[in-house]
Amino acid sequence: MLLINNDVVAKVLSMDEAIAVQEAAFAALAEGQAIYRPRIDTYVPCDREDGYYRFGSVEGASGGYYAVRLKSDIVHWPTSPDGSQQENKYCVQPGTFCGLVILYRSGNGEPLAIMNDGYLQHVRVGAAAGIGTRLLAREDASTVGMIGSGGMARTFLEAYCVVRKIKKVKVFSRNPDNRRLYANEMSRLLGIEVIAVDSPREAVRGVDIVSTCTDSIKPTLEPEWIEPGMHVVNLAPHEISPAVAARFDVKVQQGREEINLPESPSFRHDVGGGRGVFVMGTEEQLKRLPRANKKLKPGEWPVYTDVLTGKAPGRTSAEQITHYRTVGNWGVQFSSTGGLVYEKAKAAGLGHELPTEWFLQDIRN
Repeated sequence: MLLINNDVVAKVLSMDEAIAVQEAAFAALAEGQAIYRPRIDTYVPCDREDGYYRFGSVEGASGGYYAVRLKSDIVHWPTSPDGSQQENKYCVQPGTFCGLVILYRSGNGEPLAIMNDGYLQHVRVGAAAGIGTRLLAREDASTVGMIGSGGMARTFLEAYCVVRKIKKVKVFSRNPDNRRLYANEMSRLLGIEVIAVDSPREAVRGVDIVSTCTDSIKPTLEPEWIEPGMHVVNLAPHEISPAVAARFDVKVQQGREEINLPESPSFRHDVGGGRGVFVMGTEEQLKRLPRANKKLKPGEWPVYTDVLTGKAPGRTSAEQITHYRTVGNWGVQFSSTGGLVYEKAKAAGLGHELPTEWFLQDIRN
């Protein structure tokens, strides 16, 4: 049994390998050789009067591995002076977080690893955005408009550079210092031109790939900003409004995330980023939870494997506007990428060895 921290993950996991292993896992879904359980969150009142405790989990199997990803967050939703609203989160105190991936061998049930999910999470989501971009963006796409400057914005751009010959990037985020830092870091890392701009409109004007990687719980794009030939990728469901989605000629979602349970006092569809959550609390406590904009209903959109197998068309002309929604398939992303991290860490002698017998017992549960 290996305990694998973020530093080890960063040493062994590259973006091109993450893209390759996830593409193989997605193909396995179409063949019935991989499976996942959609994300489920539970909200419980916490010590903060303006926040909630959220426990989230997702799981999946592929390539001989089974992974369970667990998250323990305190979440709250501050409103900025400009009226925008974001989701902030932490565990124990601001600046610390708790996310774990537990990896098993599906052949015999053996527990293999416990991993911090921070670096792996950023890479696996970026890799998924790269997969959608390889699938749908124009072959000659070379410019990116990035809204957001955090960790996901970094790995999204890394992935675009793996699948397309990116030459220039324009980035906007609310904090001028953050966007300038992003521009400097990513320019040095990738050897391309990255410039900070003063508005989201300027970031997306005239580019080939539009990428939104924010913590906003409201749409980040306007319909009139979308131009013929663009490929659009979003991180969070809230970032794309129905009016923007109406501009897309080709819409593909990563996987099915619908949870078809009826709403009840303890189960809601209009809270958070998942398609269904369990909630606990008094009527007054429940008022803390912001209602998510779920007017966009992508349930009927084709999924990645539909395009991969020819059941649905992808881009068929350079003028089409394409969109890839990076929601779904999360469980197989963690099993495939987590399995790769485990194999490489094991081969390199990295990670902290824990006796497997600590995690086995002789009492039938």
